Amino acid sequence: MRHPSARLDGRGHLSPGLWLLIGNSRWHWAKGHPGALHTWSDAPGRGVRGALTGWAAVGPVPADGSWPSGSRLETAEVPLARMPSWLGVDRALVGWRAWQRSQTAVLVADGGTALSLTRVDADGGFAGGRLLAGARLQLQALRAGTAGLPALDGPPVLTAQPWPQATAEAMACGVLRGLAAAVAQAGREALAEAPRCTLWLTGGDGPMLAPLVRELLADSSLVVECDPALALEALAALRPVPDR
Repeated sequence: MRHPSARLDGRGHLSPGLWLLIGNSRWHWAKGHPGALHTWSDAPGRGVRGALTGWAAVGPVPADGSWPSGSRLETAEVPLARMPSWLGVDRALVGWRAWQRSQTAVLVADGGTALSLTRVDADGGFAGGRLLAGARLQLQALRAGTAGLPALDGPPVLTAQPWPQATAEAMACGVLRGLAAAVAQAGREALAEAPRCTLWLTGGDGPMLAPLVRELLADSSLVVECDPALALEALAALRPVPDR
């Protein structure tokens, strides 16, 4: 049985959709149909804008070229209850998607340029959150504000050694373990307020943080899930491939 949001091409095959989330520092893509998405992050592409099934933007949208306004998803269109008007569309998407999948209270840690912590209560309503600088932003601040520290190219890499001797490895270790500790503590606090709460990690840094967070919460009953594509899954569900 085909997915209700997917359309068939002339040969009777599923016709894939194309979705884009413009982040603050990266563009995140998904192709396929809800439930079977191939995702990747890449630089801006001009030639595919007209083919977008749906898109949303947290970061700046380039002024060059035309953007399909009818397929853009705004924050107000995300079915997250009691959502303030100032909430970013990325936080709305991951909060709604995590709640939809868990059907209970959730805390979502989205590791991107910023690490956002978004709470959704058991009824699917926005319940506040926290914001702190993400891994790359922290490393950039360390390099810019401290003499003698190296610039780190690419995403931080966590080594198996918990007390690195090399400066670059010590920077990555300190930042990632610090973020994991913040997420774990927030998870404990969220669980205290909602005993069936589930903690979700998502975003580009989610898979790096997940094992550290699980280690820190080994003595807790808090369920920890990791899905780096929550925002794109939500976007695909809310801007489905039209039946034609």
